[in-house]
This record gives sequence, C-alpha cells and structure tokens, in this order.
Amino acid sequence: MFSALSDYHVHTPLCLHAKGWPVEFAARAVELGLGELGISDHNPMPEYFDNWRMLREDLPRYFEEVEKARAAFPQLRIRLGLECDYLAGREAWIEELAGMAQWDFFIGSVHYVSDSWAVDSPYKLSEWKNRDVMEVWSIYFERLTMAAESGLFEIIGHADLPKKFGHRPTGDCTPMFEKFLNAAKAHRCAIDVNTAGLRKDCKEIYPSRELLTLAFRHGIPITLGSDAHAPEEVGMNFKEAIELVRRAGYTSCLTFKQKRAQQIKL
Repeated sequence: MFSALSDYHVHTPLCLHAKGWPVEFAARAVELGLGELGISDHNPMPEYFDNWRMLREDLPRYFEEVEKARAAFPQLRIRLGLECDYLAGREAWIEELAGMAQWDFFIGSVHYVSDSWAVDSPYKLSEWKNRDVMEVWSIYFERLTMAAESGLFEIIGHADLPKKFGHRPTGDCTPMFEKFLNAAKAHRCAIDVNTAGLRKDCKEIYPSRELLTLAFRHGIPITLGSDAHAPEEVGMNFKEAIELVRRAGYTSCLTFKQKRAQQIKL
C-alpha cells in the first residue's frame, strides 16, 4: 500500500510507555507494504532523568532487538535511530551517544519547557492553568530553534507539540515559526510529519498545515512518522499525512542511512 513510504518515528517497550518489540513493528510495516521502518526510542540519559525513556544500561538490548527485526524481515529496510530530547547545556551527551553505534538518524525533540515540565505530559496538565499559552509556545520554539541550530539532529520532531491538549495561542506565531525554520534550513534539518496528533486532543497532525506550508516555502524537507507506541499504530493515518503534505506543496520526503539523506517521491 505504502511501498515508497517510511515510518521514521517508532518506540519500543524500553521507553517504559510502549508495547511491542521491533520485530512486531516490522511485521506490521511489512503487512502495510512500507518500504522502510525507523526505530527511534527516547534516548537514555547518563543518570535517571524521568520515567518515559530507556535507561542507559538498556542500549545493548535496544541494538539487539533492532538486529532481531532486521534478521526476521530482510525485505524491509530497518533504520536505527533515537528520539533525543534537546536540553540546553546537555549537548555533549548527545554527541557521546552519537559515537555509540552506527546510527541512521537522530530526531531532535523538545518536550521540556522548564526543568520540571514536559509540555506534553498528561500528568502535568494543571501547569497550563498557571501559564500564558503564547509564552509557553514562545519558550518551546526558542528551544526548538536551539535544537535545530545545534547540528545534532537529522530530523526535528513534532514541531508544534504544545498544541497536544488543545492549547493554541491566539497571537501571530509567524515570527517564532520563521526563526525556527531558518535554523532548520541552515542546519539541514528535516521536519517530522507526525500523525500522532490525530490521536491526541488537538486532533491535528504535527505540524499544522500553516507551519508545514511555511516549511515548504523555506525548502525544509520532511520525514513521515506515526509516533507508534504499539505495532498497530505503525503507518497509522499516513493517508491523511500524504494529503496534508501534498496540500502544503511537498512531492517527496527523506529517508536516512548512516545519517545520509535520500529523497524519495511520495
């Protein structure tokens, strides 16, 4: 069905909030006819950091499970990646991680808008009552711009994540969008077109059509991702994603092998 397409945002149980191992995700990808699958679990930190990422000592298991999937489904191109939280001042750890394997890609994501608040956490919803929505979005996009500027990532993840629970600013976001997109362009970052937003309160793909259209005008490439946390979510809502990106102007997306990009037609 989707033979030219790749799902580049897939998690495993090692992140402590997903189910199904890479071999199961791969089986679903083959069933759908996907051409490629990118495993991209949440990166470990040097120390215990939060309860929704793999532990450092689990990295060997992560590599082992990806290799099992490759052996079980040789007809499917399975890429090794990580979704890495961008945290200002912790860039050296991402660089260290980069030397631990032959990675195909890193997704750079921002979840934390303060030391203690991951903006997408369902357990921190009460924080929104004490925050100005535009201020939160501004902080988030400042950090997302820094992630793009770091040069550590091939892809920037779910670029308008703060809308997850329906919190959208009423002001003009164009300046913050433009600043981020200029950084992504300068550092050759693709944007993750992430269908998980359709399964959240916002009921909208990340990023919005507005932001994606701006990205196209800036010449920013895209990847496709389901943000699957279970095998049945692989490739979910890709039909809607293709319709969205085509309306924005895109006719191709990127895949990666050992951090080298290849463009494929949609």
